[in-house]
Parts: sequence; C-alpha cells; structure tokens
Amino acid sequence: MVEDPRGRRDGIGWVSRAIFGDERLWLGVAPGAATPPPGHRTVARYAVVPSVERAKFLLPLASRRVGAASTLAYNALRPPRVRANRLAVGVLAGLGATRLARLPVLNVAAPGGVDPAEVLLIAYLAGAEGRPLHAAIGIRPPDPHHKPTLQLFDDRGVAWAYAKVGWNDATRAMVRAEADALREQPRDVGDLPAVPRLLRELGWGDLAVTLVEPMPAGVRRLSRPDRPELAAMLAIARRGGPPTPPRPLAGSPFLADLAARADRAGGPVVPALAALADRHGTTTLEFGHWHGDWVPWNLGVHRGRLHAWDWENSGPGRPVGFDLAHQAFQSALSLRGRPVPEAASGMAAALDRYGESLGLDPARRRLVGDAYLVELWLRTAELAAGGGWSDKLHPALLHLLADRLGTARR
Repeated sequence: MVEDPRGRRDGIGWVSRAIFGDERLWLGVAPGAATPPPGHRTVARYAVVPSVERAKFLLPLASRRVGAASTLAYNALRPPRVRANRLAVGVLAGLGATRLARLPVLNVAAPGGVDPAEVLLIAYLAGAEGRPLHAAIGIRPPDPHHKPTLQLFDDRGVAWAYAKVGWNDATRAMVRAEADALREQPRDVGDLPAVPRLLRELGWGDLAVTLVEPMPAGVRRLSRPDRPELAAMLAIARRGGPPTPPRPLAGSPFLADLAARADRAGGPVVPALAALADRHGTTTLEFGHWHGDWVPWNLGVHRGRLHAWDWENSGPGRPVGFDLAHQAFQSALSLRGRPVPEAASGMAAALDRYGESLGLDPARRRLVGDAYLVELWLRTAELAAGGGWSDKLHPALLHLLADRLGTARR
C-alpha cells in the first residue's frame, strides 16, 4: 500500500508537510519503493528509519556515500543506544544494503515539466549554494514550536550546512532571531564557546530558512553533561568582557521588558510579575546576555574547546545565572521527564550549588529562579500565540508561579 505521509498527524506527517508541502509534489511511502505516477520523475528518495509509525529519521538514498555519512556524522554527540542504532544503519547504507533492514522508502517526485527548485526546498538550496546537496532530516513529535532541521551533505558525503526551517509564525521568528544572534556573536575571546557561522539567510515560499555552518566532524558530547560550564556562561553574559556593575531589579530594562510582554500576554502572569517586582525590586544583580537554550544537547567539545549551537532564544539584558537556571530546569523536564514542580526544584538546587560562582548570594539566587520562571512563561505564551501551547508547561508552569510568588488568590 502506497501512502502520502503528509496526511498523517504524527512526526513524519508534520515534517513532510513542512519540507515537501508544495501540492505539485507527489509523495509515496511503501515497503521497498513506491512508483510515481505517469508524468512525474523522482527528485529524492529516503529510507524511513526505523518505520513509518515510529519514524525518527529520513535517510537520503542519493548514494552509498551520502547515506552512510548522513547516518554516521556527529554520532559521538548521541547517547550510546542511539549511537549503536545509527552505526548499524550507517553500515548498511554504506554497503547499499538498507533494503536488508526492510526499511520503507519515501519517494518524492515532481511533474516532468517543473523545475525541482520551484517545488523542492532541498533543490532550491542546492541551487543557491551552487552544488548538489542532499538532506538528512530528523523527525520529532508534532509540536508547533519544533523546527525541521536538515543536515545537508554534498555528493562526497561531506557535511555542508545545517538548514533551519521556520514554517509557522513562531518558528519563523525563531529562525530569524538565530540569524541575528549568529551575526552579532563575538568570537575567539576568553572563555567564549565556539559558535557556528551564519552562511545564508533566505525565504522560500512561506518558509524562513537559514544555512548554518556545520560543526567540526570530531565534535563529541559532554563527558559530564550535568556539570554546568560556568566560565562559558559568564563569558556569554559579559560578551567576553569584564563584569558590569550590579543594579536593582526595580527600574531595570529587564523588568520593563517583562512588563511590556506581560501586558501583551495578559492573564494571570500580570499579578505574578507584580509579585516578582514587590518581592525582589530592591535586590541588585548583574545583567548580561544569555544563550537562551543552554542545555547539554546544544553543546559539544572539539579539541578541548566547548562548542555551542541553537542560539534562537539568546538575547541581552537578562540576569546573570539565567543559563544555569535554564540548563537545570530543562534537563529535568526534557531529559528526565520530570514534571514542572520537580524541574523547578532541580533548578533551585543547581542555583544553590553553583550560584556563588556566578556572584549569586541566596537573595539573588531566589530572584534568578523566580525571574527565570516568569521569563519562561512569557516565552511559552508568545510561542502559543503562533502555534499552540506546550503540554509540558501549560498550565503547570502558571500554577507553579502562583505558588512561588503567592498570587494564587489574587
């Protein structure tokens, strides 16, 4: 049976709609391979790993070399079990024997008289870069805040770029924000991590796309992912320069920014922000930049140097310590599957354990924790306006804020 995956409501469904959305494209997935209808020619073929129902990865079948490279590249960043599975598939791809794994094949075909660059994003990007390119495509569960990421390889199987694809209002804004961040990011200063270069920013139809420099081939995952990289966090906050003088929360540009965003978001976050200002207004602390998504899966090490990617949530004027709070909260929430209250407890424990190294005494640690949760709620609400609420955070995060800041009965 041949199926067009764009009609599915799962991971392969939303990724197919985002990447292969042009109605002129014919898509068919089936055991073995699906034959396109008369008048169409195949423009791309992918093995669906490990199955359509549990799809995690679209493996390009352009050649043995490309197939093997797309599976084995950056395998050292993956957890051991995933690494072993990728290695097995990569060996089969290198031998041209993916059929032995009985993987279904997705066939993408275009009408004979249509330039593939008009209907296929990968073909358009290849034209922009002036060389054949082939995309390995990761698949994640449906989420209005997820962006398809295409790992692009040339005919030799060499990683050429990452393509970040914004497909709705929320993700288009994130893709553009990362492009701005990469353009402005200082490099090669002190303890600052290595940052990929922005190669190209473009629009294609209603998609916002950036091409970002690939990571070094030998980059590896952190040996101790739970240990925060405090020197790098401080270097990012200070842009590689000296510390800035502490200032009170009251009257700070940060608090003004939160207030403006809370006015737009409305609802229960407004009293939470008022309680934050009442409780911590006179507390002084250092403000600076933050990465915005400082988590172990956005970090790696190459030749002893830390590398950091995914900068779409970075920005200035945040309390120093926000990246530490974010790492602890999100690691508990996303890696270990903890509910919001337990994630917040893990965040508080990390601030207590490591906060002194960032200049945070107990009052400042409590301020950073409370302010981070307000920031996170506002980010969640802003993303919801462009694509729906996160089930992990809504409404649990709002209930947590009410409990922490004493606004449950306001």
